[in-house]
Amino acid sequence: MQAVEVKSFLEKKLPDTQVEVEGEGCNFQLNVISDELAALSPVKRQQRVYAHLNPWITDGSIHAVTMKFFSSAAWAERT
Repeated sequence: MQAVEVKSFLEKKLPDTQVEVEGEGCNFQLNVISDELAALSPVKRQQRVYAHLNPWITDGSIHAVTMKFFSSAAWAERT
């Protein structure tokens, strides 16, 4: 699995969300930029993303995922 596949898939499933993905194979690090998700509790944020990734996790295509969440403003301050 490639990072670009994960990015494209999540951005289609999560409207108004930008996803920066690092990694390849079965281990990925996600930077998720979304004002909507940033407003949720950490558990709710992860649940929203894992809901879409679970089929790939279940079949072994993805083994490990780490996530960081940012509002648009917080992301803009970083770059």
